[in-house]
Amino acid sequence: MDSQPLVVYCTCPDQAVAERIAETVVGERLAACANIVPGLISIYRWQGQVRRDSELLLMIKTRGVVYALLEARIRELHPYQVPEIVALPIQVGAVDYLGWIADNTGAPV
Repeated sequence: MDSQPLVVYCTCPDQAVAERIAETVVGERLAACANIVPGLISIYRWQGQVRRDSELLLMIKTRGVVYALLEARIRELHPYQVPEIVALPIQVGAVDYLGWIADNTGAPV
């Protein structure tokens, strides 16, 4: 799992939170890249009620070796009590792109 490239999804309540998380995790080499996707409508169950909110989606590219640190950092920066932090493995991808992810996560090369 250490070198496994991952895409991590994280919903955010607004642009400021999304940008703060994205800039922090990329700056700290916990992610190679974070895309901010606006215009999300989330419908979910919370505290016994069905809710509907506008959110933004962060799509974060990282590796398994730094995932635990990335998750902890997102939790520190995120205002939600239970933030969405879901990692999916990248099974296949362009070799040069996956190499770029590896080169830009973890300790500086």
